[in-house]
Amino acid sequence: MNNAFDAIVLGAGAAGMMCAMAAGRRGKRVLLLEHADQPGAKILISGGGRCNFTNTGTEPGRFFSSNPHFARSALSRYTQQDFIALVEKHRIPYHEKTLGQLFCDGSARAIVGLLLDECEAAGVELRLRHRVIDVSRADGFRVETDRGSFTAPALVLATGGLSIPKMGATGLSLDLARRFGLPVVETRPALVPLIFGEADLALMRPISGVSLPVEARAGKARFREAMLFTHRGLSGPSILQISTAWRAGEPITLDLLPDVDANAWLLARKDERPRAALHTVLAEKLPQRLAAALGTTRLAQHSRPIGELGNKALNGVAAMLKGMALTPSGTEGYAKAEVMAGGVDTAALSSQTMAAKEVPGLHVIGEAVDVTGWLGGYNFQWAWSSGWCAGQSV
Repeated sequence: MNNAFDAIVLGAGAAGMMCAMAAGRRGKRVLLLEHADQPGAKILISGGGRCNFTNTGTEPGRFFSSNPHFARSALSRYTQQDFIALVEKHRIPYHEKTLGQLFCDGSARAIVGLLLDECEAAGVELRLRHRVIDVSRADGFRVETDRGSFTAPALVLATGGLSIPKMGATGLSLDLARRFGLPVVETRPALVPLIFGEADLALMRPISGVSLPVEARAGKARFREAMLFTHRGLSGPSILQISTAWRAGEPITLDLLPDVDANAWLLARKDERPRAALHTVLAEKLPQRLAAALGTTRLAQHSRPIGELGNKALNGVAAMLKGMALTPSGTEGYAKAEVMAGGVDTAALSSQTMAAKEVPGLHVIGEAVDVTGWLGGYNFQWAWSSGWCAGQSV
């Protein structure tokens, strides 16, 4: 058996399969190694099993990174339209859900099948159930596994990040990057629900399951989508989005009435319904259970009829509704995180090829890189784009 290859790709996920396919198309002899017993495990569970495989609105400003410009090159070299064309080539039916999110009409297995078919056509050798034991570099790279050793002048780290460990996520790419001297930006769970302390849970826990549209803000980031109260805190698209921007110890701010001039509206209701309790008025714009909960917690001092509240008091109520500040105690962690933020520092990589500047032949792609997309197909597009760029380079 010839165990010498032109390139070895570690990880048969979205980025790894795309990279192997792209390199194989160039006539390279590519080995794709995966420790699990099936490729594309995260693809299969994504989007409720239908895979939100890209977003029509993909552009560099919708990614978080220590270098916000780094993703620009890869995203322009392999675009969302390029991947959509590949989906259409394989006659996979799809639809747009909301906000440019594209999903398979059927199963996410269609996307895995597409990638496997393309890899096979490109001559890629896929080896499953191969656990990496050691990687060394002399003239080239040598990968030791529990089922043999393999060599190649090029090595691609595509094993993903630390999110969803029950799916087999490991820190292998980060460990190997550090071993070869690449700096790593501090990692943390992203696109993840936020949890809160007992004081805030007095409001949240009794209304677990209630959702509403909000604008969530953290730092300069702001996202207007649905929010969901849970028994541990907050979730829903707006919260998952803002979790990537949030830093421990800092507050997030919620606009509970993003399309309403709350001050003008309350003053008008004071004239029109002076005998109504404040929480009864709030229930005209907010879910009834939330309005009631606010009436017994954050607005308990305003329990009188709205007509008895002074304009200053109503201004304070409006300010709270438009900017409710809450400080999370943490997140639900990697077990519930859709992706990992942070990763291999982009300063150590070429934005065009994803190659390590100081380690010839080494490439890092996908989630292991310090590039994190918004919710809604952006992280898959980063996998396709970064994988394709590395595949053109190895």
